Amino acid sequence: MAKTLFDKVWDSHVVRSVKDGPDVFFIDRHFIHEVTSPVAFLGLESRGNSVVYPERTFATADHNTPTINQHLPVEDPLSANQLDALENNAKKHGISHWGLGDKNNGIVHVVGPENGITLPGATIVCGDSHTSTHGAFGAIAFGIGTSEVEMVLSTQCIMQPKPKKMRINVNGKLGLGVTPKDVALYIISKQTTSGATGYFVEYAGDVFRDMSMEGRMTVCNLSIEMGARGGMIAPDEKTFEYIKGRSLTPKGADWDKAMKYWETLYTEDDAQFDEEFNYDASDIEPMITYGTNPGMGMGVTKSIPTAANVEGGAETYKKSLGYMSFSEGDSMIGKPIDFVFLGSCTNGRIEDFRAFCSIVEGRKKADNVTAWLVPGSHKVVDQINAEGLDKIITDAGFVLREPGCSACLAMNDDKIPAGKLSVSTSNRNFEGRQGPGSRTLLASPLVAAASAVEGVVTDPRTLLTA
Repeated sequence: MAKTLFDKVWDSHVVRSVKDGPDVFFIDRHFIHEVTSPVAFLGLESRGNSVVYPERTFATADHNTPTINQHLPVEDPLSANQLDALENNAKKHGISHWGLGDKNNGIVHVVGPENGITLPGATIVCGDSHTSTHGAFGAIAFGIGTSEVEMVLSTQCIMQPKPKKMRINVNGKLGLGVTPKDVALYIISKQTTSGATGYFVEYAGDVFRDMSMEGRMTVCNLSIEMGARGGMIAPDEKTFEYIKGRSLTPKGADWDKAMKYWETLYTEDDAQFDEEFNYDASDIEPMITYGTNPGMGMGVTKSIPTAANVEGGAETYKKSLGYMSFSEGDSMIGKPIDFVFLGSCTNGRIEDFRAFCSIVEGRKKADNVTAWLVPGSHKVVDQINAEGLDKIITDAGFVLREPGCSACLAMNDDKIPAGKLSVSTSNRNFEGRQGPGSRTLLASPLVAAASAVEGVVTDPRTLLTA
């Protein structure tokens, strides 16, 4: 029987199948951070267990790290305690740890790929929803809970039922100003936030083949926002070129051996999916959300739909618009904004900063806008500086901050004040996600940049063609 990419990777990692139950599933790579790991280590030690394969676990500080003055002691006591716990637990159990100040430090889903930890055909977990990012390399990657973090630490396995399979094809050519973030938000707007629940998604078609690896990471990152367990893209020459020579990728004969396996990682002709969807690239324009979940998105030039034209309850829909202080039929173009956030594991890589700079170069930040530009890692900072993007950023009136998750989830001091409107390149726009009472518009780095210099929601194509 013909196999999908997902089948090949999943089936090769099943240690044991439980009849009418889950699979005992081996995990190749385990990422941990300061928020979801401390309790897991407490549970591990209370049972008298140890970390069975410390070399397969990688720790980095990211979720509640400050993005200014990282050379100083962390002021928030809870954050400081969590960061200390991560460092101490890693040291005690022989786990690699990239804390504040380490040259490899950064957001977990940024540093994994850039250091060659993420590899095709691997199984990867982390106590974080957006672990699906790593699926861009042809890996099976998904988020897990704290008790499962403990399970992986002690056994290097997890118990999981095998998800159903979905393929999403996008063919054609993307238009001016349309980015991978727009592709993902478009798909989510069509699928809704529950449309892929219970599925693992493979992305296929011209658009994904043409995408850079960083673009593919953005798309796979957002798979969870339509309910999917994860998303993946078959590895190809772009994948192999991206990972070759990175610090923790195989070298020499080991690389050659790995390549023989990686080249088998594709969906075979006639392989069957439980669901399949097809979209046309020409239908996608720069996107923006208008509500309180990532599925409430539309083309930036469109008007907010009426309750009668959306699926789900009208009362819930109107409540969401009420929270956002929007009305049915509103145009998003021209709405005044207060904040812009560029960063996160969705859009905190070098290509995102290049895109942002392509708009702001030669322009100035609007006076009414507070902007937080937060690279995903110190290596991204180094690239920004090496390419001279830092000068473009400062000349335009922006300030580059230090790496971390930042305003994506506002666990540090980077909180959007109540009632303020933020154009954000992150992944979630739930009520209060970026701070109590904050209002979030999810968008691409291009939409964020255009809005930052104009002071209102702006179609980036008007500046790209100016």
